Amino acid sequence: MEAPRKLPIGIQDFEKLRSEGFVYVDKTEFVYNLAQSGLPYFLSRPRRFGKSLFISTLEAYFLGKKELFEGLWIYDEEEKSANPWQVYPVLKFSLASGEFTSENGLRSSLTDNLKRFEEKYGLPSDENDLVSRFKNALKNACEKTGKKVVVLVDEYDTPLLKNISENEEQEKANRALYKGFFATLKDYDAYLRFVFFTGVTKFSKVSIFSDLNQLQDITLDSRFDSICGITQEELESNFVPEIKALADKFGLTKDECLAELKKRYDGYHFTNNLIDIYNPFSLINAFSKRDFGNYWFESGTPTFLVKKLDAINFDARKFEETVKVSEAEIKDYRPENENPVPLLYQSGYLTIKSFNQKQRSYKLGFPNEEVKYGFLNALAPAYLKVDNNSSYFNVDILDDAVEEGDSDGMRDWFTSLFALLPYPTSGDTEVLTEQNFQNVIYLSLLILGKYVRTEVHTAKGRADCVIETDNFVYVFEFKKDVSAKEALAQIEEQGYAKPYESDKRKLFKIGVNFSSKDRNITEWEVIEN
Repeated sequence: MEAPRKLPIGIQDFEKLRSEGFVYVDKTEFVYNLAQSGLPYFLSRPRRFGKSLFISTLEAYFLGKKELFEGLWIYDEEEKSANPWQVYPVLKFSLASGEFTSENGLRSSLTDNLKRFEEKYGLPSDENDLVSRFKNALKNACEKTGKKVVVLVDEYDTPLLKNISENEEQEKANRALYKGFFATLKDYDAYLRFVFFTGVTKFSKVSIFSDLNQLQDITLDSRFDSICGITQEELESNFVPEIKALADKFGLTKDECLAELKKRYDGYHFTNNLIDIYNPFSLINAFSKRDFGNYWFESGTPTFLVKKLDAINFDARKFEETVKVSEAEIKDYRPENENPVPLLYQSGYLTIKSFNQKQRSYKLGFPNEEVKYGFLNALAPAYLKVDNNSSYFNVDILDDAVEEGDSDGMRDWFTSLFALLPYPTSGDTEVLTEQNFQNVIYLSLLILGKYVRTEVHTAKGRADCVIETDNFVYVFEFKKDVSAKEALAQIEEQGYAKPYESDKRKLFKIGVNFSSKDRNITEWEVIEN
């Protein structure tokens, strides 16, 4: 049996990856093209998409580490140039981690990065003034080496995102520190060979995007749609043995295995070209562990996004289809923006599904099943106001009822759940809408991973909810303070169930009334076909 290859899980250092024989998907054509232009750039991509590895690849290139690039696209191209493998002083700011919620956390991190650069190139340091120290480091390095400086800033927005939901004053303080510090790059352009920033999101009011207005944002540039992540072609050409091993384990053909990988981990679109991009972290973990797990989502929970959605009582059913945003909204994030959708996009929980050239607008949706079910699972406890590990919230009971065609069991489970839930209030007046209780039912069912759709369009209208299993189809109409019989009548009159009447599966038409007085389901009428 052939030994498994070394897969780069968590490896963000290009030199380590290449020198120790890890599998590498060649992105060096992007490195070469960016380097030749000499312009300053900004790139936004979700976490764990390879931004730090790309920064490390740029670092190795500008340090002239020729041996690391043998056999890659860039090697022959660089060899043909007039002065190949030039060596430049490289100042890298690694901001992916740090104590950024403390008063001096960001200042300490910037100082540490400057200190390492000064020590590496034997430069004097001025420890009294951070901005002056940055300026002197650039000037002194350029004069000492005779080469202009390359500045690489990895995950610039981590110090902002770590404070955005619970420590706004520190987030503002970190922004203010950035304003003076990175303005140096504009003033000292004469000493710079190349500048590259990465982050998850672009904060429109951060000075690097206003004061440093020459920074080229390539986030939505179709020339760089696959600069991070893995394309279908890259998957099939770089991971042949891993695809075979995974397929063999589950008794799948190659095509069946590829289809499962696509369903779970593909579907990201970063430009209006709509080129499909796989999540590299999930893909490599699936190959390493030889299992179709939820790796990217489990590596970090979107806590502050969930809180934001819950605080504004966002209609979770909107996620079932697509949500529309303007181009300006997804390019620039403003912390004061009440609309959470742009940040959901920039964070990787939503992706581009279509682009309207005339309107310059996008429709966004979940990229794949891993993200969809992972995100809605994280959202459910906040919306339902219960612990999803609680014995009172035992979804296995609901799962059994749905799979066994037990509509009475479904009713009993939801009745018990609603009895536990607190409800939102506005002053002294209780606020309870159809959206509130429909969200509860919708999210509860999605936790099961069932085929649940809301607002399902038919010729005459939209059914509130449809659930499909291998053996059953459930068509729901929900009402508040209206009889369940009226809800059933609407299903019949509007033909919500007609698409399923010739289906071999058993069909349930279910009318539900929720009483705002009793704060629970009081009527549940079923017609079985």
